[in-house]
Amino acid sequence: MSLSRSSSRTYLRLSILSALGLLAVNTAMAVTPDVATINDSELPQVELDEIIVTATRTPTKTSNVIAQTRVVNKEDLKRFQGQTVLEVLRRQPGFSIKQDGGMGQSSNFYLRGYDSKRVLVLIDGVRYGSMSTGQPALALLPTDQIDRIEILYGASGSSIYGSDAMGGVIQIFTKGSDVDQTNFSVTAGVGSHDHYIYGATAQFANAQGAKLSLSASRNQTKGISALDNRTGNDKDDDGFESNNFAFNASMPITQNISVGATGLFSKSTTEFDNFSFGPGPNAEIDQENGAVSAFSQYENDKLTVRLSAGQSLDKIDNKVGDAFETKQKQANLISTYKLPIGQFQAGAEWLQQEVDLTDNTPSAGGKDSYKINDRDIKSSFAGYQVNEDAYDFQANVRFDDNSQFGHETTFGLGYAVKLAPSLRLGTSFATGYRAPTLNDLYIESAYYVPNEDLKVEKSKNVEVFIESNTTMQNTRLTAFNSNVDNLIDNRYDGSIDKYQALNIDEASLSGYSFTSDWQLSNILFGGQYTRTNAEEDSGANKGKQLVYRPENTGLVYIGYQAAEFDIRTEAEYVGKTYNVADNSTFIEDYTLFNISGNYYLSPNLTWTSRINNLTNVDYSTNESFGQYASRYNQDGTNFFTSLTYNWL
Repeated sequence: MSLSRSSSRTYLRLSILSALGLLAVNTAMAVTPDVATINDSELPQVELDEIIVTATRTPTKTSNVIAQTRVVNKEDLKRFQGQTVLEVLRRQPGFSIKQDGGMGQSSNFYLRGYDSKRVLVLIDGVRYGSMSTGQPALALLPTDQIDRIEILYGASGSSIYGSDAMGGVIQIFTKGSDVDQTNFSVTAGVGSHDHYIYGATAQFANAQGAKLSLSASRNQTKGISALDNRTGNDKDDDGFESNNFAFNASMPITQNISVGATGLFSKSTTEFDNFSFGPGPNAEIDQENGAVSAFSQYENDKLTVRLSAGQSLDKIDNKVGDAFETKQKQANLISTYKLPIGQFQAGAEWLQQEVDLTDNTPSAGGKDSYKINDRDIKSSFAGYQVNEDAYDFQANVRFDDNSQFGHETTFGLGYAVKLAPSLRLGTSFATGYRAPTLNDLYIESAYYVPNEDLKVEKSKNVEVFIESNTTMQNTRLTAFNSNVDNLIDNRYDGSIDKYQALNIDEASLSGYSFTSDWQLSNILFGGQYTRTNAEEDSGANKGKQLVYRPENTGLVYIGYQAAEFDIRTEAEYVGKTYNVADNSTFIEDYTLFNISGNYYLSPNLTWTSRINNLTNVDYSTNESFGQYASRYNQDGTNFFTSLTYNWL
C-alpha cells in the first residue's frame, strides 16, 4: 500500500482514529470488574535495571556499570515487528542514521558523532562487518531473529574488544537464548507498500537443561523509490526481500561443563537507484550476512572458563558494480575468577580478517583488486571489576598484535561512588584506536589508489555521570569528551583524478546525554536527549561540525500496559544536519510521531501493530545540493500489523 503525501490525509485520520479507538476500547475494558481484579504480578513487567554482558564480558546489572549502556530486550523488540536492527537503533539515545531510501537500502549510523566504522558490532560475541567498507550492514538484519541488543557507549569497549570500538560496542544476541519451556509459534504480518512477513519458531527445553531454538522468516516489500524526482528506472519503487534463519542451542555435559552454538543468517536482494535515467535492467544487490559461533564453558562457584570460536559473513554482489565477500574468523579463551573483593578476568583472542573482490565491471584501466586481502590480529587482555554497596570500579587493559601495524595497547579506568542508596556519581577514562580498512590500504581501481602508509586512528575519552536508580525510574546524565588523532578520510587528488584515503584530520566529539525511564503502576513514560558537538580540529574546516552528525537528537514516549494490551506513543526529533564539510548547506530537522501496541487476544494469540510517521512528514536523512543534487526519500505515514500464535 503506497500513499502520496497529498492523498494520505484520509488514511492518516483513519489511522489515528483507529489507534485512539483501540486505546479507548481497551481502556474501557481495563476498568471492567473482571480486569480490575487482576494483580500487578499478572501485568507485563518492565525491568529498568537490566543485566548486561557487553560492558564487562560478564553478567552485570546496568546500575553497576560505569559506562553508559542501553539494553533493548525481547519485549522492546515486539514494537519493531517487521523492521530491522537499524530501525531499532535510530530510536536509542545518541543515535542518528543516514540511509539511501527505504528498507534494506545502503545506510550508515552515527553514535555520539562516531560513524559506524568506529563502532564495533558483535553477533553473539563474533565481530560482524565489511572489511571493504568497514561498515556493518544492520539494515539487513531482521528483529524477529533477535532476542536482545546491548549497547555500550564510549571507548571503554576498546580495552575489552580492541580495534573499531572508539565510539562504542553494539552486541546482537540471537533468538532463543532464554528458552525455558518447549513451544512453537507462527507469525504473519502485512504493511504499507505490499510489505509482508511470515515466519515460524520451534523451541525445545528439557528438565536436564538442554535448550534448542530454530526459527525462520521471510520479509518482503515493494518499498519506495529511493531517489526523489527521478526518471527512467530510478522512478520506480525499490523493493527488498530477505530470507532469515536463526538457531540457538545449549546443553550441560556435567554439573560444571556446558556447550552450545548459535547462528544468524540473512540472504537478501535489494533494488536500488543507480542514477540511470533511461531504460535498462533494474539495479540490484544480492547480499548474505550473519554469524555462527560455538562454545564450551566450565563453571564453579569461583572460576568460569569459556572457549569460543566463530565466523561472520558479509557478502555483497552488486550487479552493476563489484562483488565483495568478507569473512572474519575468531577464537577466544576467557577466564573469570571471583576474589574476596571483586573479580579478575584474563583472556586471549585470535582474529583473521579476509576480503575477496570480483570485478563485475572492469574498465580500460584494468580490474579492481587488492594488493593484500587479509590480516591477522593476536590479542591478550585482562580486567578487574568490583561492585560493592558503596562503590563500583572497573579497570581493563588490552594488547593487540596486528600483522599490518604492529602493536597497540589500550586501557580503561572507571570509578563510581554511591552518594545514596539510589544515587551514583562516577567518571571514566579510556583510550581507543581503529585500524584502516583493507579498502583504505590496498584497493586499486578506476577511482581509488591505495595508501599503505596510513596510520591507525587513536582516541582519548573522558566521561562523567550522575545517575539515579530506583524501582520506579532510572535517570542518568552523562557528559562525554573524545579527542581523535589521525582521522582517515577519502580525499580527491585532481592530479591523478582519483580518490585516496589519507590521515588528514583531528577531531573532537563532546556533549552530554540525558535519559530517563519511569514506570508508575500501568503507565510508562520517559525520554532521552543527546547534544553532540562533533567538530574538525584541523585544516580548512576547523571548528565546523562533521557532516551527517546532527547536534541535537531526542525522543519522548508515554505508554500504558494492562493484562490484555499495551500501547505506546513516541515523538522522535533529529536536528539540523550539515551535509558538506564547510557547513554551507544542511538537511532540515524533523520530528516524527509513531504509535505501537500489542493486543493479547488470548493466552496464545497476540496482535501487534505499529504506525510510523503519523503526521506524514516529508524528510530525508541523505541529501546533497548543487550541480549533482540528489535527495534520498524516507517513508511517509506507514503501518505494519501482525498476528503471532504460540503453542505451549
